[in-house]
Amino acid sequence: MLFDLRGRGRRRTVQAIYLSLALLMGGGLIFFGIGGATNGGLFDAFGGGNGSSTSADSAFQKRVDDLDKRVKANPQDAAAWAGLAKARFQLAGTGENFDETQQAYTDKGRAKLDSASVAWQRYLSLNPPKPDPTAANFMVQAYGQGGLAQYDKAVQAMEYVIDARPNVSALYAQLAVLAHGAKQDRKSTLAEQKAIELAPKANRKDLKTQIQVARSQLDQATQGQSQSG
Repeated sequence: MLFDLRGRGRRRTVQAIYLSLALLMGGGLIFFGIGGATNGGLFDAFGGGNGSSTSADSAFQKRVDDLDKRVKANPQDAAAWAGLAKARFQLAGTGENFDETQQAYTDKGRAKLDSASVAWQRYLSLNPPKPDPTAANFMVQAYGQGGLAQYDKAVQAMEYVIDARPNVSALYAQLAVLAHGAKQDRKSTLAEQKAIELAPKANRKDLKTQIQVARSQLDQATQGQSQSG
C-alpha cells in the first residue's frame, strides 16, 4: 500500500501544491466554504446556495439514515460502510455541527466525525481490495488538524488517496505534514522528497519551505491543544 518513492510521474502546478497544503493547515475546511472561491463551499453547492444549509443538512441526514439501514441489513456491505463514512463526514459540516463564526466543529460536529471514523474503520476491516479514494480523502480531513487530530489514521487514509493518484506532488506534500504530526519522521521525510521530485523544478525550493512552515504550524497547534487540554 505504501507509495512508490522511486517512480516518476507527471508534474503538477505549484498552485495545486499550495491549495492542498492550505487544505491540510486549515483542517480541510475549504469544503465548508472557508478559503474557497465559492460562497458557502461544497455544502451550499449541494443545497443550491443562498442560505440552503438547512436543506443540505436534511439531505445528508437522509443519506446517513438510508445507509444506516443498509449496513444493519447487511453488515458485510463494504460500499455501504464507505458511503456511510462519507455521509457522516459531510453531515459534520452542516447546521449546528459546525460553528461558522469560530470556523470550527462544535461538540456535536466532532461526535459526527467520530461516527464517520467508526464507519470508515468498519469499512477497512472488510479488507476492500482498493479502498475508496473519495472516502479516504474525506477521512484525511476528519482525522486532520481541524478535526479529530488523529494523525496516524490521517496518514493511513492519505496513503489510500495516493494509491489512486500516485503522481500528484501536492498529495505527498500533505502526507509529509501528516506523517510529521503522527511522529512518523522517516515517512515524513520520504514523502517530502517525493513531493519535491514531482514538483516543477522552479518551484521546489518554495515547496520545501511550505512543507516546513506547515509542519511548524502543526506543532504549534498540537502544543496549544495540549496546553488547553
